[in-house]
Order: sequence, then C-alpha cells, then structure tokens
Amino acid sequence: MIRIQQAITVPEGDGVSVKRLMPVHGMRNFDPFVLWDHFDIEPGGFPDHPHRGFEAITYLFTGGMRHKDNLGNEGTVHAGGTQRFTAGRGIVHSEFPDGHASGIQLWINLPKRLKQIEPDYQQLQADDLPEQEENGTVTRTIVGEGSPLRLHTSVQYLDMQLDPGTQTRRNFPSNYRGLIYAVQGSGTVNGQDICAGMAAYFESGTDIVLSSQTGGRFMLAAGIPHGEPIVQHGPFVD
Repeated sequence: MIRIQQAITVPEGDGVSVKRLMPVHGMRNFDPFVLWDHFDIEPGGFPDHPHRGFEAITYLFTGGMRHKDNLGNEGTVHAGGTQRFTAGRGIVHSEFPDGHASGIQLWINLPKRLKQIEPDYQQLQADDLPEQEENGTVTRTIVGEGSPLRLHTSVQYLDMQLDPGTQTRRNFPSNYRGLIYAVQGSGTVNGQDICAGMAAYFESGTDIVLSSQTGGRFMLAAGIPHGEPIVQHGPFVD
C-alpha cells in the first residue's frame, strides 16, 4: 500500500522556513521516523537548542552547514556530506548555513532501552559515502551497506538521482517500512505519482519501483519500526 503526502511549509529556527513531511496533521510520525524537514536557507539558522531521545541526520544537497555542540564537537559538512548526532539523554547544539545550505534533516527514534545513552556526534563528507551508478540511476548510500555512518536503528537511507526515462527497483526485508521523497523533478512509486515536495509512504513487505520520465532527485528512507509509542515534545522524543 502506497500513501502520498505533501510537505507543508512551516517556520523554524531563526528566521527560516522548512518543507515538513512530519510531524504534521495527519502524519505525526512513521515509526521509526519522527521528523523530516527539507530546508533551503540563507541567512538564518538554528541557534543553540536541546534534544533528547532520538538520532538526527543532516544531509546536504548544496552549500555547507556548521555544527557546534556542548560535547566539544565543531565542524562544517559540505554538499554530499552528512552530520549525525545521537541525542540520547541530552545534547545541546546549533546549526548554521555556511553562506547557503539546502538538504534534509531526518530524525530516527531511539528504542526506550537506549533513551538514556551518552550523546554522540559523527561527521562525514561526500567522499566518505559510497556512490554507485547503474542503469541511469546514481545512488549515494547515506546509511546502509558500505556507509560508515552509524545508527542504533536498522535503516537504509539513499540519495537517488534518476536520468529521464529511467527506473530503479528496491527490495526490502519484510519488516521494513519507509518513504520516498521527491526533491526535484517528478516520478511514480509503484504507479503512484509524486513531484517535488511530495512523498510516497510504503508499508512492510512492499517492493518498490521508482520511475521518472522527467528525471529527478529522490530520497529513500526505510527502516525497522521499534513498535513503541513515539511521544514527542518539541525537541524531545520520549
């Protein structure tokens, strides 16, 4: 079963807005995923703020993003690279564009048994992430086989760029569920139309065929749900 969802523009941070898939009315979360924001910002950013109880991945399409946290981590990731923090029992951080930045921030829930683990941070540049070209599709693996990015939840997270008139097939274990989000261009997911700013959600046991006559850029995130209630209070997920 495929469900189509349109991202909603909402204000966030210091004078910026994002296209948000979740949490929004009608899609509070999609276990194990808690939040999905597509940002394109200059100037503005996200001053110091706390988090708890989940992991977050910031992946860059263009520009650069500066990170600083109370663990002493500080650095800038550039287009094609990513930052991951595990909030665990608590972290305070800030993110600001290095002039301009666009990309996706994705939050992944931690299981209850790991909510109080020590916070952690990881930064990877574009050259650190494996990339494969096959049948008109270039796929960069952000999380999954060959990627050094570490998570506490079983997840596959891909950046896929399709040439016009091409398609790609993805087969997942029967316990995976997830979504495909159109960043640019348009396509179909198992015959259902999506265009930029829209996502197709799929449930466990669904094999995926993504096609694009126009060509485009699509993000795929799939993972094993924890099967536990997701209780979100702003920046905290209990």
